[in-house]
Amino acid sequence: VQLVESGGGLVQPGQSLRLSCAASGVTLADYAVGWFRQAPGKGREGVSSINSSNGRTYYADDVKGRFTISRDDVQNTLFLQMNNLKPEDTAIYYCATYQYQAVPAPWYSARWWNGHWGRGTQVTVSS
Repeated sequence: VQLVESGGGLVQPGQSLRLSCAASGVTLADYAVGWFRQAPGKGREGVSSINSSNGRTYYADDVKGRFTISRDDVQNTLFLQMNNLKPEDTAIYYCATYQYQAVPAPWYSARWWNGHWGRGTQVTVSS
């Protein structure tokens, strides 16, 4: 099983990025999937997730209205569209799966995501 993130980079505040998480050896639609991030000196926190049993999506309060999570079942890839990026969005972004289709509770706690994790992609927002 492999989850490979891509799409990170250095952008200025207000710009956009689209992260991808390509999966192999696992069918993303069979599990809850999510994006997490970890900034320097901080713990890993949930950004967004999809409950694959009902399609419900979840977002951290500070990204609502700016980020959009989606999944392409043909490509078996998870996406995170990030608009109006802010310096505080700077972090390493990871994708993950959970062992069930429904997200764990609370969904934003990385410690419960006991499926598979990617190695991350760096996002830096700076002027």
